[in-house]
Order: sequence, then C-alpha cells, then structure tokens
Amino acid sequence: MDILLVPGLWLDADSWAPVLEPLRAAGHTPRPLTMPGAGVPAPESSGIRMSDWVDTVVAAIDESAGDVVLVGHSGGGNVIWGAVDARPDRVRRAVFVDTVPPPPGSGISEFPVVDGVIPFPGWDFFDADDVADLDARARAAAAETAQSVPAQVPTDPIALTDPRRYDVPVTLLMGSLTQPELEGYLEQWGSYGDEYRSIRNAEVVRIGSGHWPQYSAPERLAELLVAAVH
Repeated sequence: MDILLVPGLWLDADSWAPVLEPLRAAGHTPRPLTMPGAGVPAPESSGIRMSDWVDTVVAAIDESAGDVVLVGHSGGGNVIWGAVDARPDRVRRAVFVDTVPPPPGSGISEFPVVDGVIPFPGWDFFDADDVADLDARARAAAAETAQSVPAQVPTDPIALTDPRRYDVPVTLLMGSLTQPELEGYLEQWGSYGDEYRSIRNAEVVRIGSGHWPQYSAPERLAELLVAAVH
C-alpha cells in the first residue's frame, strides 16, 4: 500500500524519517512529501496557495498504481482532506495526526508574516502542553530544519465539494485526547463538529504525546500508523 505522508507547517518530507522503516517493514511503501514553496523566499512563493498543496498530493495519488492511504500531520490535515475530496475513490483511509478534518471554507490558522513568508515562530509560540514532551535536543533539531511557509497557505480556505469524502474511513491519532474528549470539544466547534459527524467511519486513538509525535514518540506513532493502515 502506498502511504502518502504530508507534513505540517514548517516541516518537510524528512520530518517523517522516524516512521518510514516501520512502515516498510509492515509491507507498505511510504512516500513522504514536501509541499511547494517550503523554505522558498517570498518573490518565488507568494503565489502559492492551499490549492497548490492539495494538487501536489492529488498528483502523487494519480502517480500511484492503486489505492493509497493519506497521512497528514497538523496543518497537513487540511491538505489531505482536500485531496480526499478530489479523489475519494482512490483513498483507502485518511489518517490525521493531532488534527481533525476541516469543514469547507476553513483555514489552518493565522501566523506572523515576516518578509512575505511565515517563518517558524519558535517553540514559545505554542501551548505548553503541545511541546511539553519535546526535550531541548529535539526542539533544537526540529527548529534547525524548519522551513518557512508561503504566506497565503495557512489562511487559505479549503475547497471541499464532494460528499463522497465522508465515505472514506478516517483515523484520528490525537496527541493527548481520547475519543470522548475530542468529541466533546468538537461539539463546541460548530462546523468542525458537523464535518466530523458526517464521516461514516471514524476512529480516534490517543497517542499519549504532544503535538509533534514524530519527534517525541516516533515508535508509538509508527506503531499506530501501521495499525491504522489495515
């Protein structure tokens, strides 16, 4: 099974390195992706939109011989859900890593723009619980390889038009939340809750980590990815 791995903001294909060998050992073909414009200065990346990131994943789906599994971490969840919407008949399962399927018209979030791009804002920008399990060495290594993001991508609304996306099975690998806890939050998130409830087959699994399990709990994340791809 081809598994397309989509990183979150500021990350590239290399961020998936800790989970590649376990996926291969389980008989799968992991294909980590880097999104267009990552690390590219504003003059060359200012025109890149969320639709370009979705199109990159769709092109990777089309290159595969059979069905695929899509995995998206954090902001990569918006990207894979857009790709599911574009190719619902080609996606065997969508796996969200500490994020949820977005409703139509929603963006990822808003971050400070510097020199026409969105640089990694530093670990102090994030909630303490999200980064608590990242030691100083992991933080330094991740920050050193962080890539800037095209300015428009995080705030661009995701285009979703095909209701067949709800037929694609979904696994949500949440850092700290159990299924009842996540569903309790989603009840308060308006259209996000509506999108989640529309999915016909959704499972929630707690990782027991912060927001970046590929750095803080790679063995656990790999184990859960292998289990999800069944």
